[in-house]
Amino acid sequence: MPTDSIAPTEDVSPKADLPPVEELLSTAVEAVGGVERPGQIKMVQAVQHSIQSGDHLAVQAGTGTGKSLAYLIPSIRHAMTSKGAVVVSTATIALQRQLVDRDLPRLSEALAPQLPHEPTYAILKGRRNYLCRYKASAGWPDDEQDQLFDPREVSLTGRMVQRIQEWAQETETGDRDELVPGVNEQAWRQFSVSARECLGATRCPSGMECFAELARARAGESDVVVTNHALLAIDAMEDFPLLPEHEVVVVDEAHELVDRVTSVVTGELSEVMVALAARRVGKLIEPHLGDRLVEAGEDLKALLAVAPAGRLDELPEVLGLTLALIRDAAWGCITALGPRMSSDKDDPEGAGLRKAAFTALDEVHDTAQRMLDAFGHAEEVDRAEVVWLEAGTERRPPLLRVAPLTVAGMLRDKLFGDRTVILTSATLALGGAFDGLARQWGLGAKEGGKERSGWTGLDVGSPFDHPRSGILYVAKHLPQPGRDGLPEAYLEEITELIEAAGGRTLGLFSSMRAAKAATEALRDRLSVPLLCQGDDSTMLLVKQFSEDEPTCLFGTLSLWQGVDVPGPSLRLVIIDRIPFPRPDDPLSSARQRHVAAKGGNGFMSVAATHAALLLAQGAGRLLRSQHDKGVVAVLDPRLATARYAGFLRDSLPPFWPTNDPAKVREALRRLSAS
Repeated sequence: MPTDSIAPTEDVSPKADLPPVEELLSTAVEAVGGVERPGQIKMVQAVQHSIQSGDHLAVQAGTGTGKSLAYLIPSIRHAMTSKGAVVVSTATIALQRQLVDRDLPRLSEALAPQLPHEPTYAILKGRRNYLCRYKASAGWPDDEQDQLFDPREVSLTGRMVQRIQEWAQETETGDRDELVPGVNEQAWRQFSVSARECLGATRCPSGMECFAELARARAGESDVVVTNHALLAIDAMEDFPLLPEHEVVVVDEAHELVDRVTSVVTGELSEVMVALAARRVGKLIEPHLGDRLVEAGEDLKALLAVAPAGRLDELPEVLGLTLALIRDAAWGCITALGPRMSSDKDDPEGAGLRKAAFTALDEVHDTAQRMLDAFGHAEEVDRAEVVWLEAGTERRPPLLRVAPLTVAGMLRDKLFGDRTVILTSATLALGGAFDGLARQWGLGAKEGGKERSGWTGLDVGSPFDHPRSGILYVAKHLPQPGRDGLPEAYLEEITELIEAAGGRTLGLFSSMRAAKAATEALRDRLSVPLLCQGDDSTMLLVKQFSEDEPTCLFGTLSLWQGVDVPGPSLRLVIIDRIPFPRPDDPLSSARQRHVAAKGGNGFMSVAATHAALLLAQGAGRLLRSQHDKGVVAVLDPRLATARYAGFLRDSLPPFWPTNDPAKVREALRRLSAS
C-alpha cells in the first residue's frame, strides 16, 4: 500500500557535494521573487527521495504550490550526476511552453552558480509536429485521407499550403506550433511525416538538416527534455527510441495520462484509410493486387454506411468476412512490395514511396487483425479490446475503432518497468486515496499475485484556505437532471446565482448542447454579458471573460481544465450536473463491464472515477490565487443524495459546504459589493 510519509535519506550520488535540494529551492524561489511554501518543500524532498530510492511517486499538489519548481530542482540535480537526461512529460502545449519559455530559463540562470554547469533544456515533440524538408521539396504520395468536397475548404487549405511553403523558407525549427496563425490537418499533412513513414537520417537526402533530427539531437545533449504524454507513450511502447536515454520521468498533469495513452494505442479503420493504402502502393505492385484492396475497402464502405453506430459485443459474420478480406488483401500488397529496405540508396524518392506504402498497408493490416482478435473469447474477463462503430459526419465517413480495455499492463511494463516515474497533478487523490488512479497506471496488484511495484502516494496540500475562501453549494432541492435539456428550475437557479454574483461566472456544462441551450435561454434574462464556447476561439473568449468583470462564460470540456482566471472576474463556478461518461460511450461502458466481470465495481472504478476527476478539475477553476474567493455551485442534487456522493465530495477541495441557496446568494452579494 502507498504511504504518505517520506523518510529523509542521505545523498549517495557520485557528487554528494552538490547543494541539497532545499538549498537549491531557496535559491530558485528567491531568484523568481517568490515565497517558499511548506507543500513545496515537502514535495521537493519527496521527489528527491523517489529519485534516490527508485520508488515511483504520485504527488498531489494543489494550485499555487509551486510544483514545477518542486520537481524541476531534484530533476536538474539528478541530471548533473547521471549520464542521461530527465524527461518531463505534460499533457498540454501550454504547460510545455510555460516550462521551456518561462520556468526553465529563470531556474537555469538562478542555479548555474551552484552547479557544475548551467542546466540545459530542450522541447521534443512527435515527428508529425516538425516540417519534413524532403517532403516539402520532393515528390511524395498525396495524403488524401480526409477528402474535402467543399470548394471553400479546398480554397482555404490551398492558402494554408502556400503559407507553409513561405514559412518553410525562413523557419529555424520547423515546429508547427511556431506557425501562427495555425493551419488545418489537410494542409500540414502535406509537409510532415510520421516516425514510421520517415526514411531515417542516413537514407533521407535532407537527413543532415532534418528539423525533427535536430530537435532530437538538442534533446540528447540536454539535462531536461520536455515532451508530451503521447510521445512518452510511443517511446515506451515502440521498438525504436524517440527520446534520449533517461532513467527518470516526471509526468505532470498525470490525471490525463491514461486517456492520452489510450488515444495513442487506439486503432481506426475506414474505407478512406483502405483507399489511401491502395493509392500509396499504386504502381509499385501488380494492379490486380491493389484492386483487391480497393474492392475490400468498398465492401467496408457499403457495410458501415448502413450499420448502427455503437459498441460491437459480437462480430457480425459479414463484418468478420470483410475485415478478413481487408487484412489478406493488405498482406498480399505488403508481400508483393518485397524487402522493406531497398538496396538502392541513390533513389530516395522511390524509397520514400515504398516507405509510405508500407506504413499505410501495415496500419490497415494490423488494425483489421486487432479487430478480428477482439472477438471470440469464451468469457468477458478474457477480452482485451473493444471495437465500436463511430457514425460519420459531413466531413468524415463512418469508421471502426478498436481500443484496449485497460492500459495498466502496458504502462506497468513499458513505462514503469525500468525507470523511476514521478506523477503529479492538482488532482490525483480521488475519494481521498490514490489507489483508483494507481490501478489505472498499473501500480496496483500485479497479475498472478506477485508483489506490487514500489510506489508512494503523497498529498502536499494547497496554500489556499479553502474553507475560508470558497463555498461548495449543492442544490439539493432541485430535481435530478434528465436527458431532455436543462429543466426550468435549473435555469431559474442559474439566473439567481449569476445575478447575486454580478456576473463573474464560469458555467461548466456536461455537453455543448446544454451550454448553448443555457446561453440562449439566459441571454434575455440577464443584464450582464454572456459568452458561449464556440462564439469565438476559446483563447479569445477566456481573455474577454478575464478582462471584463461582469462577463460570464459558458462552455464544456476544455473549460473544465483549461481556464486560469485569478482575481475578481471569477467569483462563481456553476456545474450543471455530475460529469459521468455517457451511458452509451463505447469505451467507458466496455471498461465498466470488464471490471465487473473481474469481480470489481465497474461503476466506481470507471464512471465515478471519471466524474471525480472532472469535478475536481472544474471546482479547481475557482481559486487561482491567494486572494480569490467565491462559490462552486453544483446543481445536480445527486452530489448530496446518491450513495456515491461521499466519494465524489472527498475528491473535491475542502470548501465550506452548504445546501442553502439563500446563504449562497447572500455570500455572493457580499463578494460582489466588496
